[in-house]
Amino acid sequence: MNIKKLQLLGAACLFGFSLIASASTTVWEQSQQFEAKGEYLSAAALLQPLMQNGDNKEFSYLRYGWLNYLQGRHDVAESAYSKALQLNPQSLDARLGISLPLLAQQRWQDAALHLKQVLAVSPWDYTAHVRLMITEEGLQQWEVLARHAADINRRYPSDATILVYLARAHAWLGHKDKAKQAYSQVLIRIPNHAEASQYLRSL
Repeated sequence: MNIKKLQLLGAACLFGFSLIASASTTVWEQSQQFEAKGEYLSAAALLQPLMQNGDNKEFSYLRYGWLNYLQGRHDVAESAYSKALQLNPQSLDARLGISLPLLAQQRWQDAALHLKQVLAVSPWDYTAHVRLMITEEGLQQWEVLARHAADINRRYPSDATILVYLARAHAWLGHKDKAKQAYSQVLIRIPNHAEASQYLRSL
């Protein structure tokens, strides 16, 4: 084979690879465009071939789980996140992801298990702590929630969400002064916060 033929063959191969890359990029872009329009079913459908083949199977499962969670298809979302976790047992993304459909189904203990596994690796992960507080609220573990929220508030003192959980815990425990103090701090961070404003007006 002469040099000219080799050059043509090389050019053809590069063109073919560029088409493959372009097609792959288009799929991701189209999926994101569908998601932006709230068309989650269409966004997820584009990922199904990528979940079977290719170098991005793990990310495909993570994104498929997210898109099905947004549709309220919690069993499908849980399954997708579980498959991502099987591909990469060290994935904190997958454990945080799988907590979403579990929380939506009020499977508090199952969600807490995954969240605590995240915290075992990353002790001050904000998202894991907030979602763990959701499980504590769901289980009505008010004393646990009060201690937990107070501890995390010291780590994230500017955050209003943590203060809301602290205030709720104290309110359910009948600690009106502590609940008032926490809700007042919420209003400093988010003026006119509906829940804080309503509680303080009720006193």
